[in-house]
Amino acid sequence: MLWIATTLIAALAQTGRNAAQAGLTGRIGTAGATAVRFIFGLPFAALALAIAALLNTLPAPGTASLAWAVMGAVAQMLATGFLLLAMQGRGFGIATALSKTEPVTLALIGAMLLAEPLGWGRIGAIATAVLGVLLVSGADWSRAGLRSVFDGVMAGALFGLSAIGFRGAILALPEGGFVLRALTILTLTLAVQTVLALVWLSLFDRKALSGIIREWRGSLAAGALGAFASLFWFTGFALTSAANVRTLALIEVPFAQLVSGRVFRQRASARQLAGMGLIVAGVGWLLWVAI
Repeated sequence: MLWIATTLIAALAQTGRNAAQAGLTGRIGTAGATAVRFIFGLPFAALALAIAALLNTLPAPGTASLAWAVMGAVAQMLATGFLLLAMQGRGFGIATALSKTEPVTLALIGAMLLAEPLGWGRIGAIATAVLGVLLVSGADWSRAGLRSVFDGVMAGALFGLSAIGFRGAILALPEGGFVLRALTILTLTLAVQTVLALVWLSLFDRKALSGIIREWRGSLAAGALGAFASLFWFTGFALTSAANVRTLALIEVPFAQLVSGRVFRQRASARQLAGMGLIVAGVGWLLWVAI
């Protein structure tokens, strides 16, 4: 049951991080706002790991754990790039909905790489929730060109691959409790992503890099929330399959729609209401199968 609580906390914290990043995008650009989650998240994760090291013996990542972590780190950064390409091509709704096919590709990759059993119950739950996301998106699918579909599905597949990499890295650690293992891999992953982000920005987008330095106060908030959310994501990966975690995370979609209706007075269509019902049904089905 603990993985359910950690996933819900992670989804809530991620919403706050997204809001903080959205505020930075207009001032430092998309690339800069994306890099903030790594660059400013690393100090918080490293500090937490240092405190944990005073109380426990840290697990030493071996070759396998390092390889899984690097795979997850690179896949996550590439996934963000494909998502941005899809958004530029056909808009936010289509791109987001296609990227949310992640649990499907994640379950298939997990079965192949980590030998995690699928089972018809889990397949049905994941497919139901993803279908709900496609309906909730409200996207005009007649406008979805092949390139945008490819970019969006690739984003979802790479996000799924990154989650598999993080779970594989955690499982490959030789010892330690689930929180300590999650914190170790989180810090390692953020270190890899920070180095890659700084190299990329230094070579290709120095304007964004100077913007990050200028907006360091706002970036700190995004980094802190990002590290907090990631710790709970990684803890969830340490407790159960990545497909379970990412499917349950889809519950944030109807939550966001409800907030839009209550706060912004934006009414949902019948199709979106049906989609929210499918997401809730799929998540409930998954919990019934997993528990």
